[in-house]
Amino acid sequence: MIRYLKRGKAMQVRAEEDAKVRATVECIIKDIELRGDEAVREYSRKFDQWDPADFRLSQAEIDAARKSLSAREIEDIAFAQKQVRNFAQIQRDSMKDVEVQTHPGVILGHKHLPVNAVGCYIPGGKYPLLASAHMSVLTAKVAGVRRVVSTAPPFQGKPHPAIVTAMHMAGADEILVLGGVQAVVAMAVGTQSIAPVDMLVGPGNMFVAEAKRQLFGRVGIDLFAGPTETLVIADESVDAEMCAVDLLGQAEHGPTSPAVLLTTSEKLAKETMAEVERQLRILPTAAIAAQSWAEYGEVIVCDSDAEMLEKADALASEHVQVMTRDPDYFLNRLSNYGALFLGPRTNVSFGDKVIGTNHTLPTNKAARYTGGLWVGKFLKTCTYQKVLTDEASALMGEYCSRLCHMENFVGHGEQANLRVRRYGTRADVPWYRPVPAEA
Repeated sequence: MIRYLKRGKAMQVRAEEDAKVRATVECIIKDIELRGDEAVREYSRKFDQWDPADFRLSQAEIDAARKSLSAREIEDIAFAQKQVRNFAQIQRDSMKDVEVQTHPGVILGHKHLPVNAVGCYIPGGKYPLLASAHMSVLTAKVAGVRRVVSTAPPFQGKPHPAIVTAMHMAGADEILVLGGVQAVVAMAVGTQSIAPVDMLVGPGNMFVAEAKRQLFGRVGIDLFAGPTETLVIADESVDAEMCAVDLLGQAEHGPTSPAVLLTTSEKLAKETMAEVERQLRILPTAAIAAQSWAEYGEVIVCDSDAEMLEKADALASEHVQVMTRDPDYFLNRLSNYGALFLGPRTNVSFGDKVIGTNHTLPTNKAARYTGGLWVGKFLKTCTYQKVLTDEASALMGEYCSRLCHMENFVGHGEQANLRVRRYGTRADVPWYRPVPAEA
């Protein structure tokens, strides 16, 4: 039986607020479509108080940003990027092109083709999320994307040197200092100074997320993203301190970030709740984390691992951290999650920053139908076919002709009929009629 020792408020549909966001974004998109760079500059002044001579950084400005970092900071960025690049390359190498003869004289195949141009949004207003540069820019380059445009808002009135350095080291071809809706719209639709891209990726606030939603179709996107979510699945094999740290470590993302403890131990549940309150008194980001925990935090007690499994699949959380005696039980059975973190020696922060898996993951239960950003998201799997012999063309033509006429597609059928006449032995097949079966 599932018991809630703490229950967050239901994810209320803030219809009025959502409508305002949609309307605001729609107006900005139309304005940038109409006025281009002029509109982008106005929104940048309005929202970020940022009005440089050029939003695109020169090589000298990029070099200056890198020189402002210490050798230790650069080495740390390089270490993280090495892990991300390595795993992305392993993933890319697992994706093989295919060519096979499926019937005598018939060759079918597919190729994995990279998107030509990608725009990567790197959040940098409240928190300078330089790790997003590794996850998006670097992964796109491993996939073979020729042109990667990367942008981040100014941080405290200037480009953030660590973000700029991370974007450059990841391989960005163009680096912009531009934030918010105006940034993603400019990359998607293009302006006088910014050539459009084919795909948008990267996290952002509700306005950025809504802009990506409205632009989807005109360009591709990675996924629809909402507030960060974390689910800790634990039993009495771990302690309250670790559970509380791992819950609050993600709750600090924002005031609407759900942090949920799912456990078979009521003792651990109660101790974790007490420990959360203790840590909130000393956590430097407690103002945000406390609001998130108060309004969206949950503590759920189950009778068995099987019951926790069922509940976890229903929650379909972005991050699922498993700290139980047998974490592989969940690895082998859980199906709805953005990313799994197995055992107490790992945690969501490792995945967010350094270990090598991608941190751009599905939220709002989208884990029921998609995984997160990875090298394959930047690739189009495109098929091709070759018919090598007259006999194969005529045979396929006969079957195709009859199937087309079953659907009343006579023009389609004639494409097949022509091949039967040209390459087969039945030159008398009538126009716009199905090829009759031979007696």
